Amino acid sequence: MKQSCRMQSHRINRPAVKRFLSLVAINAALLISLAVEANWNSPYPTEKVAEETLFSAFSTPPKHLDPVVSYSSNEWAILSQVYEPPLQYHYLKRPYTLEPLTLSKMPELIFLDKDFQKVTESSPDIAYSQYLFTLKPNIKFHTHPAFVQNKEGEWTYHKMSQTAFEDIDSIADFELKASRTLLASDYVYAIKRMALRQNHSPILDSMMDYIEGLKQYSDKVTKGYQQHLGNSKGTVKTTFYDLNKFDIKGVEVIDSTHYSITIKGRYPQFMYWLSMNFFSPIAWEVDAFYKQPGLVEKNLTLDTSPVGTGPYQLVENNPNKRLRLLANPDYRIERYPSSGLPQEADASLLEDAGKPLPFIKEVIYSLEKESVPLWNKFLQGYYDASGVSSDSFDQAVNVSNTGSMSLTAEMTEKGIQFLNMVEPSVMYFGFNMADPVVGGYSDKQRKLRQAISIAVNYEEYVSIFLNGRGVVAHGPVPPGIPGYVSGKPGLNSVIFDWVEGQPIRKSLLVAKQLLTEAGYPDGRMSDGKPLTLYYDTASTGADSQSVLNWYRKQFAKLGIELVIRATDYNRFQDKVRGAKVQMFSWGWNADYPDPENFLFLLFGGNATIHTDGAGINSSNYDNPEFNALFLEMKTMENGPKRQGITQKMIKILQEDSPWIWGYYPKSLALYHHWLHNVWPNPLANNTVKYRRIDAEARQKLQAEWNQPVLWPFGIVIALILLSIYPLIRAYRKRQHRVFSQPTPKEQD
Repeated sequence: MKQSCRMQSHRINRPAVKRFLSLVAINAALLISLAVEANWNSPYPTEKVAEETLFSAFSTPPKHLDPVVSYSSNEWAILSQVYEPPLQYHYLKRPYTLEPLTLSKMPELIFLDKDFQKVTESSPDIAYSQYLFTLKPNIKFHTHPAFVQNKEGEWTYHKMSQTAFEDIDSIADFELKASRTLLASDYVYAIKRMALRQNHSPILDSMMDYIEGLKQYSDKVTKGYQQHLGNSKGTVKTTFYDLNKFDIKGVEVIDSTHYSITIKGRYPQFMYWLSMNFFSPIAWEVDAFYKQPGLVEKNLTLDTSPVGTGPYQLVENNPNKRLRLLANPDYRIERYPSSGLPQEADASLLEDAGKPLPFIKEVIYSLEKESVPLWNKFLQGYYDASGVSSDSFDQAVNVSNTGSMSLTAEMTEKGIQFLNMVEPSVMYFGFNMADPVVGGYSDKQRKLRQAISIAVNYEEYVSIFLNGRGVVAHGPVPPGIPGYVSGKPGLNSVIFDWVEGQPIRKSLLVAKQLLTEAGYPDGRMSDGKPLTLYYDTASTGADSQSVLNWYRKQFAKLGIELVIRATDYNRFQDKVRGAKVQMFSWGWNADYPDPENFLFLLFGGNATIHTDGAGINSSNYDNPEFNALFLEMKTMENGPKRQGITQKMIKILQEDSPWIWGYYPKSLALYHHWLHNVWPNPLANNTVKYRRIDAEARQKLQAEWNQPVLWPFGIVIALILLSIYPLIRAYRKRQHRVFSQPTPKEQD
């Protein structure tokens, strides 16, 4: 009887085996259907891909998002979508043209004499220029807890207790948010923040030369703030100082929608400054809100969580992973331009003429430290646009014998398009002129820099590392900017000879002779040891090692030993601004289309050592003759006389060689055909609002280009079945054996 019970038990397990096999088949089918339904490779949720979301990348996290402080292109890529200065550049027009942004019309300009009486533009008695601004009505700030008030008009979140911050990790964690209308006083308050020396605005010293009363105001509030800090337990980051208690003589609030700025004498370029983020409005309530110690401890400050009136609001700032912008739901009606397109441009750029902006509802910037994964994700359709690194250049671009570029067949088959232009920028190798070895103005120090400038072959650099995407520079002013001179008249004769109609770099023999005259024969010092120089860089990734090795080889040609000191970009900025470097590489993108915007990078008054690190003259170049010419030309209208002074200044720079002039970069931007309204405007930073995404086309092609690979599932399932089959077979044999045995009764 016991044997009979065992046989029954085996019969019960047979359906269990069938159920197990059925379960394996069902799960396999489910996995395959899910793989077909969704793209497993996608780094984004399906719903984001299907929406009007722009996917982009960043390699260097922004250090400053406070518009008074920020002066880096990677920061302005974010800031310019959030903040709105009075003016902007027309998106399409060439030459670059300013137009109102938050103003109802262009600023009215009147001229005043020394007694502040109005005079004509041609009067010899002009002592001041006054700009009058009229705001558009009903512009709103982003909704934010800083604006929330109770029924009694008290600020709900301005004086929170320390315990109230325990559950706050981001601005989104605040229960209440509000907004208010933009006022003229918000623009004035921004200038007052610029004047406070403790805020370290990089343009303060430049603006004090122009804006009437700004220096006196700066001295007063800087001293007052320091005294205020001395009487409290707070710090600069945690102590609010009411700047509205003091007025700037040349900056006046007329009423809620009108204000004026009075500058000394004439300065036509001042209008360009009004398109920059430094002059964007700041609500004092936001400034006061962010001074709370509990928020500073959470790293929630104006430097990390900006509040403006722009088409987008920064809702996520995770510098180690992602930055995210959302379209401002309260953004006023601003429309895509309906005119101004150059004749040679694609007419499709006007298809959206007159439509309200912005088109894109969300922008996601993902951290990509290396170029290869970024490029691969672009080819998969996961990034909407991309630059082209040297590693991927041949895959993307064909270069003809004449140097013209076109896309490869692989790119055109995907519908990828590209833009190519020489940017109004300069990339340079700087010497710290305050350094006792590579700096200074003696003949020997000058010849050392000249020798190095000849040896560092930027034609080779552009060819090897940029695939020809650059024009070797002969001075600081790039093509497209008044003051740039091409051909023999613009030749840097210190470094180049003019041979058969083109510049040819002087031989290494010339460089070695200059090095000998500098006191370093064969790169040796007086004690016979090799001259050792130090180069600071923010290039720390794997992609940069070949470039750094190239620099070592360039110096080695002269017998000089180059020591690389690499660090992250934020630390690099601090070292340069503190004049704690000997040599470095950096670049400058035009803020406005004028030679002054490049020549002021070498004006002695802007040297970092003279401005407590806030100046933009990172080389600390300070030549009295150059300084005098700069002060003469900077306020002049463009014309032959100004052009002559500019060329004289450039010749001085070429002789002194505070920079190895490097190159003017050529931008090569690739983008998928589902990204519309792409147009190169390097002076306009607020261009995201003009872009449009065909999300349906993107989603379809992403699915086509990233079909899931299903054969591994088949192998896994087959292995499972093969591993189970011997067990099933053994089980059946055993069962058959049990059933075939005679029972005890039969044996009897």
